Amino acid sequence: MTGYSDRINHAFAFAAKHHDRQVRKGTRLPYLTHPANVALILTRYGRDEDTVIAGILHDVIEDCVREGWTREMLEDRIASKFGQPVLDAVLAVTKRKLDDDGVELSRDEVKTDYLERLATASESARWVCAADKVHNAGSILADLRRTIDPESVWGRFNGGRDATMQWYRGVRDRLIAVGFSAPIVNELSDLVAALEAA
Repeated sequence: MTGYSDRINHAFAFAAKHHDRQVRKGTRLPYLTHPANVALILTRYGRDEDTVIAGILHDVIEDCVREGWTREMLEDRIASKFGQPVLDAVLAVTKRKLDDDGVELSRDEVKTDYLERLATASESARWVCAADKVHNAGSILADLRRTIDPESVWGRFNGGRDATMQWYRGVRDRLIAVGFSAPIVNELSDLVAALEAA
């Protein structure tokens, strides 16, 4: 089982630098709590070091193109510091704003593109995708159980409850459709069911 290593520590430092001053949507929690939890989930399932590192870095390219950092610069840094397999897994779970021809994607097209690319994603990337959704869905569920106003939670997300539930169901169904049958899919399915009942 993967535990602490210098590479994992380096990945946390890299993510902390790039997610600095970012917080979790609708909260005051430092954003780094999310990739840290994704890494814990992947470690709980005994994933290899590259997959855990990809989990730590999975939102860097999507969320940190700012303040002088271009997408290309971030990709180059991740590949040079952590290797091409880590970068490939990160890119597979990074929502794209532009398609292969450079045409801007609508919000719905971004989601469709993400789901379609899971078909060619590596096993490592699919694990990162599943762990990301398990943590996010679990966080939403925990917040719903702590509030007397569910709309204060669902209102954080574009499209509210219906669009959010459609997204989580869509990811779960797509992972199953592309043949990803790891036990984490059962955990994701249980969380989706719990959210639907919440």
